[in-house]
Amino acid sequence: MSLISKIFRVVLGVILLVVGVIGGLIPIFQGWIFGLPGLMLLGSVFPSIKRMTKKIVSKAKKKIKH
Repeated sequence: MSLISKIFRVVLGVILLVVGVIGGLIPIFQGWIFGLPGLMLLGSVFPSIKRMTKKIVSKAKKKIKH
């Protein structure tokens, strides 16, 4: 992955994450639609975010099953 590609992914991921957080504070706006892709983009660059996202997804799947 080139440096320009990494920078683009980080910038876009942060923008989507910020929009997702703002959307979570506004009752009409669905923030998770922007927050999840933002985390996925940041996870493709930062392994720690990818691990955190995997833990969250596995916990969510366990709660859905029960």
